[in-house]
Amino acid sequence: MTKPARAAKPAYRCTECGADSLRWVGRCPECQAWGSVTEVGATTRRAVAASPVTRAARPIGELSPDEARARPTGVAELDRVLGGGLVPGSVVLLAGEPGVGKSTLLLDVAHRYAAGGSRALIVTGEESTAQVRLRAERIGAVDPNLFLAAENDLGALLTHLDDVTPGLLVVDSVQTISTDAVDGTAGGVPQIRAVAAALIAVAKERGIATVLVGHVTKDGAIAGPRVLEHLVDVVLHFEGDRHSSLRLVRATKNRHGPADEVGCFEMREDGMVGLTDPSGLFLSDRTSAVDGACVTIAVEGRRALATEIQALTNKVNYGASPRRAVSNLDSARVAMLLAVLARHTRLPMGEADVYVATVGGIIANEPACDLGIALALVSAVRELPIPPTICAIGEVSLSGDVRRVPNLARRLAEAGRLGFTTVLVPKAHAGEALPPGPVEGVQTVPVATINDAMASIEALSRRGGGPRRAALRPIEGGNRGTPVTPTT
Repeated sequence: MTKPARAAKPAYRCTECGADSLRWVGRCPECQAWGSVTEVGATTRRAVAASPVTRAARPIGELSPDEARARPTGVAELDRVLGGGLVPGSVVLLAGEPGVGKSTLLLDVAHRYAAGGSRALIVTGEESTAQVRLRAERIGAVDPNLFLAAENDLGALLTHLDDVTPGLLVVDSVQTISTDAVDGTAGGVPQIRAVAAALIAVAKERGIATVLVGHVTKDGAIAGPRVLEHLVDVVLHFEGDRHSSLRLVRATKNRHGPADEVGCFEMREDGMVGLTDPSGLFLSDRTSAVDGACVTIAVEGRRALATEIQALTNKVNYGASPRRAVSNLDSARVAMLLAVLARHTRLPMGEADVYVATVGGIIANEPACDLGIALALVSAVRELPIPPTICAIGEVSLSGDVRRVPNLARRLAEAGRLGFTTVLVPKAHAGEALPPGPVEGVQTVPVATINDAMASIEALSRRGGGPRRAALRPIEGGNRGTPVTPTT
């Protein structure tokens, strides 16, 4: 006697991220969105039987790692983020704001790949081939091994792969590709999941290095289901301000290299130019001291970047409320530092308008920049110029203490390379062994509290702060941080 089939149970799915659930919940457990879980049908439990394997399991020592060797793209900053280059069969998801330069960068990468003797295919679902051809002519990315196709259907895309047999595939963008095998419009959660799964399977099977361009939401997150980021091998975010030429490629997931690396680019008329030494972009050109400016050393990924913090204070009119304006900094952290200064230094921070920003458009949200921000505010309120040979590194706590920071040796090496002679550091780092090199020319001044830092700045200002810092000049290749010989 056969057993009766189990009754089908309803299935629920989040319309925001595509996560499945066996029961209805008011808040999606994956993306935390409210009211996005809806019933999509019924599922029947089926027994899973053993099936034939595609490849037999082998001892790990007998497997060759050569198939997973990275191939350089020719763009040094992108290779830095990827961990050496593109791995055959890997899938990279690159997302960013509209107009930030994703298509321009990937066109350059595909051109360099094709110039190396291998075929590259760009499938665009947002532009015509003529538009891409004009951009390629502008940046000098025309090569016989570079193929273009304008398609929105997944089946047609797979046909192009059979005809071209490329080693590199660029899909711009994955939200514009659809398939008839799944219901829904292009860009919807079911379509994105199906298209991405098919492209990933083809890339793994044929050993094609694949780059998928993704859209972002108004909050800056990658549009589509969260499972898309789990399926791909590398997730990159392309960041940049429309009013600045600086562009940052940040890795948030990388199965083939570091997941905390950052690449710096500069947007120019002839395309994206990598900045191997971008510190000069974030420092002003002057070498004399002014009120409200202090330099700190931030760390982006594994790269130390000198960042100048500028602050301006202005006494408010009688009866008016003071304003707080922050650019490229964490406004909540700046407000906390204002409260710390008002409480522990007795400075009249609540009686003035406060404006704080960084130079060059870099975003400095790292706690290690606290001391630089605080001293810039102190310099602005007390009209006390900080000598340009001094920079400050440290995290400021609510009690006014200056706490230790990670990667101090790397920060000091960058400060010494750029010509800084004195660095205020947390007292907790006193006595630590530092590597030789540029650090030998840097004098560290340990400070325990924000009041100690203010006293040190006053003493150094009276002595003039030592020799002037080396001026920065641009050189070939986009480098902006090579110092000129310092003058005394």
